[in-house]
Order: sequence, then structure tokens, then C-alpha cells
Amino acid sequence: MLADLEELVSCESFSADHAAVARSAQVVAGQGSRLLGARPRLLDIDGVTHVQWTFGTPRVLLLGHHDTVWPVGSLATHPWSVKDGIARGPGVFDMKAGLVQMFHALTSLSSLDGVCVLVTGDEETGSATSRALIEDIARGCSATLVPEPSAPGGALKTSRKGVSLYDVTVQGRAAHSGLEPEKGVNAATELAHQLLALQAIADAVTASTGPGTTVTPTLMSAGTSNNTVPAQAELNVDVRVPTAAAQDAVDQLIRELVPRIPGARLRVDGGPNRPPLAPDVSRKLFALAAERAERLGLGPLRQAAVGGASDGNYTAGAGCPTLDGLGAVGDGAHADHEHVVTAAMPARARLLADLVGALR
Repeated sequence: MLADLEELVSCESFSADHAAVARSAQVVAGQGSRLLGARPRLLDIDGVTHVQWTFGTPRVLLLGHHDTVWPVGSLATHPWSVKDGIARGPGVFDMKAGLVQMFHALTSLSSLDGVCVLVTGDEETGSATSRALIEDIARGCSATLVPEPSAPGGALKTSRKGVSLYDVTVQGRAAHSGLEPEKGVNAATELAHQLLALQAIADAVTASTGPGTTVTPTLMSAGTSNNTVPAQAELNVDVRVPTAAAQDAVDQLIRELVPRIPGARLRVDGGPNRPPLAPDVSRKLFALAAERAERLGLGPLRQAAVGGASDGNYTAGAGCPTLDGLGAVGDGAHADHEHVVTAAMPARARLLADLVGALR
């Protein structure tokens, strides 16, 4: 398993670099072919490469991704290593170890009939090219198992927040900031008003639908020089919601934003990206996983609700029972300390194999 993990981690697969993702897809396809005994379909959708195996009529979908947030060249600063039972490297935790565990889990089964494996190439950027494919497969399945990284301590993820992404653009009017600032319309100042309005939206939705909604301004830019009234300002907004009702409420309120400064114009682009993965969608699958873990002597399973989203949100939104976080035990997804506890990998693979066998 460690040799296979080194192979995947050593092939960098930054989401925005489609050539790197295509190379990674070939490595994933080769490794999966060797372990599963079948060649996959390589699907190029708008330049992004996804990998799919289908055995018979799918009833169980195993869903992962091979793209990472790490730019090509990150191996130079975050090299592959295994020391004292800890594996490190770009994407090792999110989620290349989960892919290795998945392949080895399936290898242990006597038959793969009824299984579909889909490894996408754009999960980290919102799955724009793979969403329709994911949802279409999920609608025909009775369960989706997602070997994404576990929550702290190996907990499975039985609830995920939904995600909405917005781009707020303010158009003002440029003017010399020393000679005639009064002739300008300051887009940066207008954007400051909108920042406060966004916080008010989060408070209002929390008051009406319950806790858990966050509206977070992220990237901002304004202006062209230090002596010019900014004519344009831009803001990216990351929204996380616990329920579909909260997602709808935030969307409505953000689209109702209006300029506060005379002469300023406001445009809002974007919207809901991933629906929430609600706890009831995972309840029966988690109960089954807990039962099988006890039988295997793997100890009591824990579950967790998390703010991050995955492609499991899409399968849940499509009405397919979904259990997430079945992948690696470790920490540091997207961070310098990203790592995997190697001793946990065989046990996680055994649990996944047992679950697939029970669900097919």
C-alpha cells in the first residue's frame, strides 16, 4: 500500500493544471487496472480527466478524486516521506491514501459485480465538469461510499455543510485622489459597506433557520494606483450552510444587496455550489459501518459533522444514501503538516471492503 501511495503522491495533480491532472489520471488508471484487473474509462470533460470503472449494473458507487490543491513543484518543498509511521507529501491525506485504500479494499473481494468506481479530476475546484456525471451515477445506486479523509481520530463524516460561492463586483468612477476626489465614486468604500451587509446576512439567516451558517469574505481587490479613486472593487464570498433552507435564504439575501453610495453599481455572480449532506442521508449507512467495524474488531466508530464539502454532497443531494470520511486517518488537508497514519490504512481498507460486500 505504501508503494502504491508513493506512486500516486509522486505524480503531482494540481486541479488548475489540466495537463498534470491528465498525467495523474493515467497513473490512477494504471494502478487501478493492476489491482482491479480491468481497464477504466478515461473521461475528458472540458479538458479535465476523470477515471471510471463499472462492473455490471452499479448498485454501490465508490467516489473519490485524484486532483489536489498543491501546485506542481510542491514535491520539492514537501517531498514524499515515511518516518515513524507517518507518510507525508502533497495530497497524501486529501485524498491519495484514500484511493490506495479503496483499490486494495476492492482487490480483496471475490467479485466486483454491482460496483462503480469514479475518481474525478476537479473536486477541489467545485467539480464543475464532473458534477453531472456524479449525480447521474448516484441516482441509479443504492449507496455511495466516499473514501475522503476521515475527521479527527478517524471519525466518519455523516454530515457536511453545503457550499455557495459568490463574486461581488462594484463599479465606481475613477478620479484623482488629490485634485478632485469628490468627482469619483469610490468602489473600495462601497465594497466596505457590502462587507458589513454580508455579515448582517449571516446573522439574519442564523436567526431564522438556526446556527451553523457562515458568510466569509475571502479574496478582495480594489484600485489601480495609490493616487486614484478606485473605479472597481471585487470580492469573493464563501458561504457554508447546514441546511437547504439556509442555503436558499442566503442566496436570496445576497442577490438583494444594493449599493449604498450614489453612483456605485453592484453585480453579484455565482450561487449555490454543493448542497448540504444532511445527517439522515448517512444514518443507516453509519449504523451498518459501526456494526461491521465491531465484527471486524476495529473498535467503536465515531461520527462527525464537518464544515468542508465533498462530492458526497452531490450524491446526497441526488437522493443517494451517502457515507463519507471512509479514507485515511491523519491530519492537515491542504496544509504544510498534511500527513497520514500508515498503520491505520489496512484496517480502513478492510472496513471499506466489508461495507462494499454487504451493500452489493
